[in-house]
Amino acid sequence: MRYLPLTEADRREMLSVIGAKSVDELFRDVPPSARLGAKVAGLPDHQGELEVERAFQAYAAKNVSPSVAPFFIGAGAYRHHVPSTVDYMIQRGEFLTSYTPYQPEVTQGTLQYLFEFQTQVTMLTGMEVANASMYDGSTGAAEAVLMANRVTRRHKALISGGLHPHYRSIIQTTAHWEGYQAVIGKADVEGLEDLIANIDKETSCVVVQNPSFFGHVRDFGRLAEACHAVGALLIVVVTEVVSLGLLKPPGEMGADIVVCEGQSIGNGLGFGGPYVGLFATREKYMRQMPGRLCGETVDADGKRGFVLTLSTREQHIRREKATSNICTNAGLCALAFTVHLTLLGEAGFTRLAELNHAKASTLADKLAAVPGVQVVNDSFFNEFTVRLPRAAASVVEALAAKRILAGVPVSRLLPDDPSVANLLLLAATETATDDGMNALVAGLKEVL
Repeated sequence: MRYLPLTEADRREMLSVIGAKSVDELFRDVPPSARLGAKVAGLPDHQGELEVERAFQAYAAKNVSPSVAPFFIGAGAYRHHVPSTVDYMIQRGEFLTSYTPYQPEVTQGTLQYLFEFQTQVTMLTGMEVANASMYDGSTGAAEAVLMANRVTRRHKALISGGLHPHYRSIIQTTAHWEGYQAVIGKADVEGLEDLIANIDKETSCVVVQNPSFFGHVRDFGRLAEACHAVGALLIVVVTEVVSLGLLKPPGEMGADIVVCEGQSIGNGLGFGGPYVGLFATREKYMRQMPGRLCGETVDADGKRGFVLTLSTREQHIRREKATSNICTNAGLCALAFTVHLTLLGEAGFTRLAELNHAKASTLADKLAAVPGVQVVNDSFFNEFTVRLPRAAASVVEALAAKRILAGVPVSRLLPDDPSVANLLLLAATETATDDGMNALVAGLKEVL
């Protein structure tokens, strides 16, 4: 195989140069008790490339793909149609092989699309300034709390019970190692959480999600006022960025920092990644923002050009004074986001959001008519929660056996909370069809 270029003679020569009698001697520091004495049971011997391809194609065929089955899974990662133009553009050599734009004179293309990306993010979120992307929404949320702590010089964050459990876990992990307090609210299934009552003068920030993990849509204007009254910041997290095509932008609610998962625009599900984090804030907090920021300028001849205006990362001149240890940005995914959003335009993006809400409304009405099924939400965008008469996890497994991907049991993400056992989270994007919805309803009636 072309991946194994060395012959036995090559290996013997290499071993003789370093003074080793065998390859096994290279592992002498590994204690015998930690070594395998025989081959791993069940693993085949080495095979040719064609045989390996066939084997992995067989493994892949065991997956039930969103493209071949009714698909209603969301919970922070959403299936949307990505135009073929997006993949074509990001695979052009100029984009696919470009690297960090340290030298603006040779990376104007990269700097320009990042500048355009930042502009799009500020317009979507209603904020004043955005960075050139984060790894994803969840790590961006943890960075937002760290930023709020720096701005307020406080070390207590209030975390809404409506925040996605994965985001909450990453914030908790960061809090443990950075030494600040993260006060976590109980799972807010009904969307009635009162965070204002828990804000005090020790609070650095309040972290909320809109729509919430359970799908509730809220206006956090009063919460923002309560935060600002005691000098705290409001952080709004958006896991479904398409919702910003219809909902009031967080900036208009008074948010100080907005973090979004941008996967829904330009980026496929990809079995969990790579994704792209959006991060926006007020201009007065710009120098505490993590990552980097591209700016527009003019060159010596007065021509328009682009540069890295702020680079607060640790690998730049800031070193140990950096605001964050994020080492790069999700550049190619950010480009996919920008290309897709540019193709849609403002009117197209609004229409896409309207389609999403219409599909979800249709699905909610269909499910509400199923005996024993209760829609929990009084408001939602394209995702909502239903309460079933039995454990949701077993229902999802039974429907998966019928090749219907019926959503996410809340118990999968909140395994220690017995009160959510019967709750099922479903998302319906523009890709949902009437036939798929009817198959879900029919399958659900049969399983229940």
